[in-house]
Amino acid sequence: MKRTTTGVTGLDLVLNDGLEPGAVVVVAGAPGTGKTILAQQMCFANGTAERKCVYYTTVSEPHTKLVRHLEQFTFFDPQALGTRVEHIHLGDFLRPARQDGLEPLVSEIVRKTLAEEPAIVVVDSAKMLRDFADERELRGALYDLTGRIAQTGTVLLLVGEYTPEELRSGIEFSLADGIIQLEHEAREPVDRRWLRVAKMRGGSYRSGKHTFRIGAGGVEVFPRIETLIPHLVTGASEQVPSGIPGLDELMNGGAKQGDATLVTGPSGIGKTIFGLRWLTQAMDLEKRCLYVTFQDTADQLVGVAAAFGWDLLSGGAAGNVSISYVPMGDLDLDVLATAVRSELSEHATSRIVIDSLSELAFAAREAERFPAYMRSLVGLVRAAGSSLLITSETAVHGLAANAMDRLLFLFDNVVDLAYIEDGSRIGRAVHVAKMRNSWHEMTLNSVTITDRGLVVGNELEGVTGRLGWSALRTLGPLKPIRPVAKSSAGPS
Repeated sequence: MKRTTTGVTGLDLVLNDGLEPGAVVVVAGAPGTGKTILAQQMCFANGTAERKCVYYTTVSEPHTKLVRHLEQFTFFDPQALGTRVEHIHLGDFLRPARQDGLEPLVSEIVRKTLAEEPAIVVVDSAKMLRDFADERELRGALYDLTGRIAQTGTVLLLVGEYTPEELRSGIEFSLADGIIQLEHEAREPVDRRWLRVAKMRGGSYRSGKHTFRIGAGGVEVFPRIETLIPHLVTGASEQVPSGIPGLDELMNGGAKQGDATLVTGPSGIGKTIFGLRWLTQAMDLEKRCLYVTFQDTADQLVGVAAAFGWDLLSGGAAGNVSISYVPMGDLDLDVLATAVRSELSEHATSRIVIDSLSELAFAAREAERFPAYMRSLVGLVRAAGSSLLITSETAVHGLAANAMDRLLFLFDNVVDLAYIEDGSRIGRAVHVAKMRNSWHEMTLNSVTITDRGLVVGNELEGVTGRLGWSALRTLGPLKPIRPVAKSSAGPS
């Protein structure tokens, strides 16, 4: 039988194409985490005239208030009420207390399920059933309910405000086929919502915390990129031009298509200009590109490019570039990864720029996870055959303060931009620090920002101290000294 979609694309991906028909799934979380919105969204996505969805409420807010809260979401369809999504209040089966306990409630749900074969049945809040039965009676009622519905093709959702401690001990969780845990985590600079599939019997799922947001469309889930292992492709041997005069000569003809390149340097050195020219060079060849920015808006970036004569707006140019501006307050690792993954799935994308990685690392607040995340992000782009360029800010004095030092092994190429003192003036310099499996110049060359962007000049002579104060240095050619022969007479 076909699996039941959740109506949330990212959640279906986490669950490997949705839920098994007949499954009993607990949706657990503290108040305000989005449980009811998610359950309602699933009902409106699955309810049809032939197989409606039934939403049972126990002791909760009136249905008029429930519907009023749903009106703000685009998934809500008032024409579907009653015909495709039916709301039923179970209060009459709970108050006043009955001698036969929860049996009438269970019988009602089972009767309707067998008679109408709905796609989804929701009980919200299932936890409140504990207020009307002791542990033994609750166990029997839930065992009867879950056992009888498991024989149908209906998905049963038990929604409740369960704590993490209750997830380990409650009867609901031992009987359930699946558990989806929702959390609202307070953190700076912005709070985060995440969900975790704690259990899914009889099926595989993507583990770990997955970011989700609640917007006009309802719940949107951004699967954790480390769980999305792409199929690797053979790397291309084609070299691609950078568009920066003089740079490709230092890089033995240039980087290869599919390479991941890191451009480091202090603030104001020209990293964004570097990324824009690298991008527009591919656009000149009518190849599609993506620019992800955390500081400059799309309009600001278009203005910067225009100042150097690079067109991001007109005709064919606009069709070959996508600019994704992510404000720092909205920045999240998995939201970014989903944006990149979506672009790669929808378009054959030649080059991707992310500006800048240091801002991403700062905003993410997930230092322990960051190396694995970056490995997955680079792998995702590389598997698509696209080239990736990432900028990262360093201190004015260079690589010694670079937060990316631990991650340099992920990149095929590392290009470092730096300031230098030239008498009383400040100049710019470039050094190709790394090219994987390729020869490259090890010189320090001048860089100038012209009205056409960056231009790499001649090798700089007599410059020392580039590697830091602790590095060995010389102002002239090295002359090896022969070791002194030991005297047979020994020390005097």
